[in-house]
Amino acid sequence: MFVRDLIQEIRTTRPLIHHLTNYVTINDCANIVLAIGGSPVMADAEEEVAEMVTLASSLVINIGTLNRRKVLSMFQAGEAAKKHNIPIVFDPTGVGATSYRNDTAKEIIKEIRPTVIKGNASEILALLGIKSKGKGVDACTGTSMNTLIAGTKQLSELTDAIIVTTGAIDIISNGKQTILVKNGVKAMSLVTGTGCMCSSLIGTFCGVAQQDILSATAMAVIIMGISGELAWDKEGSRGLGHFHMGIIDAIGEMNHDILKKYGRWDKI
Repeated sequence: MFVRDLIQEIRTTRPLIHHLTNYVTINDCANIVLAIGGSPVMADAEEEVAEMVTLASSLVINIGTLNRRKVLSMFQAGEAAKKHNIPIVFDPTGVGATSYRNDTAKEIIKEIRPTVIKGNASEILALLGIKSKGKGVDACTGTSMNTLIAGTKQLSELTDAIIVTTGAIDIISNGKQTILVKNGVKAMSLVTGTGCMCSSLIGTFCGVAQQDILSATAMAVIIMGISGELAWDKEGSRGLGHFHMGIIDAIGEMNHDILKKYGRWDKI
């Protein structure tokens, strides 16, 4: 999985990553793409999204802050991305919390057919119609790893997408191959935006590795976890604000050697 130096490919080609993302974390998403070497654009106007997608290497859709106008733009962007074979990363933020959010997520999956779907455990279970103890963007607790692995694989088979279930151990599956990522620190759940930032990283890596989306997705998730570890070691004692910025710093300093040295993952 670490054969190709995708980090260097990103920094050489500077892929344009088009986002229709939420207002809470939009700045973090842009900065994380810049830090790894890509070029973010956050255009969400109906008048330009389809045209903007044609310039991009991937599309990231995040439903964290929904409204009718933005949903229409998401569908226009998604259709354009499909037409031009551009990878689509879908982050169903907060799915399971409201009927509107649930219906929107289901329609996006049905009509746009995302390449990658990334969510926490409660969000992935909600997409399967399974109730959990999660509250929207909060991940559920008490669900066994075997159940989460089975659910991740099942959703992949149902949607024909790569599924990422984030948690203490991240699960990535295409239904046939499953990768468990063991990087990261608990404090990442205390900082707003780390999940959205991970989706943006996935979009960036998929933008340069469209022939191997599974490996590109896994590398992005591993790098996010490593960056959390390095930032916590360096900045954790100074508080969550410094830790937050430290993650972006660590992404900016990331290279293939650091990835190989600190990455912890298994294939099952």
